[in-house]
Amino acid sequence: MTTTKYFEDFEVGEVFRSPAKTLTDAHFLFFSGMTGDNHSIHYDDEYAKATRFGKRVTHGLLVTSMGALGASELSPLVEESMVVFLEQSSRFLKPVLIGDTIRPELEVSELIPKTKVGVLRLKTRITNQRDEVVLEGTHAYLIKKRPQT
Repeated sequence: MTTTKYFEDFEVGEVFRSPAKTLTDAHFLFFSGMTGDNHSIHYDDEYAKATRFGKRVTHGLLVTSMGALGASELSPLVEESMVVFLEQSSRFLKPVLIGDTIRPELEVSELIPKTKVGVLRLKTRITNQRDEVVLEGTHAYLIKKRPQT
């Protein structure tokens, strides 16, 4: 049984991780099928070799989605207390290439109390197998406060 984490239970600086993933053709194909984004930079090795990257590049929104709270160790802790996902932002710092292994993490950066809920702001950070930060951004969630007994 998982213990629910309410707004008051969070502390600035807490870090929650997601499992590392090595990005493969399957990720690229599923993402393209879902979104319709089939640019050659993602699928054509010869095309990609002639670009500044030299290899196929992962879709930016695919990289962003890998930082989803639902894929992290935080997910089961907020199943009962999460109200809504409010906003998200991302900055792409380095390309993520086919075959790269990425490691997402979420860090509590701000806690904004409201009446019966609070806003949980998380800094998102995704690193690659070389420990380079490839993406940084933010997420914000509305989280219930602990019920009064």
